[in-house]
Amino acid sequence: MNIVGHFINGQRVEDNGRSQDVFNPATGRVVRQVALADSDRVESAIQAASAAFPAWRNTPPLKRARIMFRFKQLLEEHVGEISALITEEHGKVLDDAQGEVGRGIENVEYACYVPELLKGEHSKDVGPNIDSWSEFQSLGVVAGITPFNFPAMVPLWMYPMAIACGNSFVLKPSERDPSTAMLVAQLFQEAGLPDGVLNVVNGDKVAVDALLTSPQIKAVSFVGSTNIAEYVYATGTENGKRVQALGGAKNHAVVMPDADLDSAVNAMMGAAYGSCGERCMAISVVVAVGNEVGDALVEKLSDAVRNLKVGPGTDTSNDMGPLVTSQHLEKVQNYVGIGVDEGADLVIDGRDLKVPGHEDGFFMGGCLFDNVKPQMRIYQEEIFGPVLCVVRADSLESAMQLIDEHEYGNGTCIFTRDGEAARYFSDNIDVGMVGINVPLPVPVAYHSFGGFKRSLFGDLSAYGPDAVRFYTKRKTVTQRWPEGGARDKAQYSFPSN
Repeated sequence: MNIVGHFINGQRVEDNGRSQDVFNPATGRVVRQVALADSDRVESAIQAASAAFPAWRNTPPLKRARIMFRFKQLLEEHVGEISALITEEHGKVLDDAQGEVGRGIENVEYACYVPELLKGEHSKDVGPNIDSWSEFQSLGVVAGITPFNFPAMVPLWMYPMAIACGNSFVLKPSERDPSTAMLVAQLFQEAGLPDGVLNVVNGDKVAVDALLTSPQIKAVSFVGSTNIAEYVYATGTENGKRVQALGGAKNHAVVMPDADLDSAVNAMMGAAYGSCGERCMAISVVVAVGNEVGDALVEKLSDAVRNLKVGPGTDTSNDMGPLVTSQHLEKVQNYVGIGVDEGADLVIDGRDLKVPGHEDGFFMGGCLFDNVKPQMRIYQEEIFGPVLCVVRADSLESAMQLIDEHEYGNGTCIFTRDGEAARYFSDNIDVGMVGINVPLPVPVAYHSFGGFKRSLFGDLSAYGPDAVRFYTKRKTVTQRWPEGGARDKAQYSFPSN
């Protein structure tokens, strides 16, 4: 059986050590295996990145940008191949996979502007014959640890900008769907990236810990669950690293009495059930302001959830594919049972769905709860599946209080025709990304992505302008050339202009 190894120093590297199965979620069958790197294998990737760094650091930003342009072109030429791998190992519908790749390419496109983004600041004559300027210098070897739900896009949030800024990179993608990262790395190499600048090591916690504790890794980017994000942040910073760790979410959509309910329902269906709910920006809670709105909303949502078309992602007429693994399927199904036990009204139960011809696949239909209470686990915890909870509130203020009191603050949105309400909501809600009649307010590549509270550990968000700051260090230089070789007398007071 084909084994996905590693990509180190410009070469595919086989590994005869530990490995685990990689499944096609639509069939439930093993399609290949993935090697799980030990600490020595990770160290070899770090050494390759370290060796490549000095020359890459000194490569002019314009030359780095030209390689990035060629990489962007190759990605565009291979969208079909990349998307097919995502669908095979993750399960999402092919159109959704193509959209993921497209959003990843946008980040590569932004990194193409790196000569402009790295321009420093210059001030002439800050003192007599004294000039001062700042410049952004690369850090060294940096690392990324990425999740299963976006095997193309999330790595492309990280290493294009890190590499464009002059760093070398070690990526540890999810072991659940590893093939996409390997293909994309090879395309980067084909674009002209020197050996060792980008390395990919597949693995589990052993590989993660090796990256977090290596003294040669200067910064770590992470996207995943909150518990692991907190661990990555604590361990990485304890070992002297700069860390950005994006964690979990419980994203609320507020529906006001004046909202266009049909438009809101259509938006929420895609936001809640697209990609089987396996998105950190998925809407998992709807807060209906007023019982009249809540009743109408649940009725419309019920009809829409019943009509969801679920099946293999290769059929683009499907709305939703399978969950990523059998273990995750069981976890999500258990959450539905917990919700029933806690007293929520299970309006639509999709747990027993079977897809003809794919009976062994990890499929589950959409689930819809009504009358969910804030103390319930299905409200408090991230389910990461096709489960939507409806909560009732009597005012916008009480809806906002619910959102602000939740431990997560990743994304939220409001559906309304009232500009004053929308402005008040966006100004005052304690959440990092806000949509106004937009259910998935994922920023474009030239803005940054990041939540508040326990959805982000670290001071800088992912991609966009924050990425330039995260992957560089500012150096300020002050210089003076005395006129005519004149020498000043010693001055013992603090210098001033």
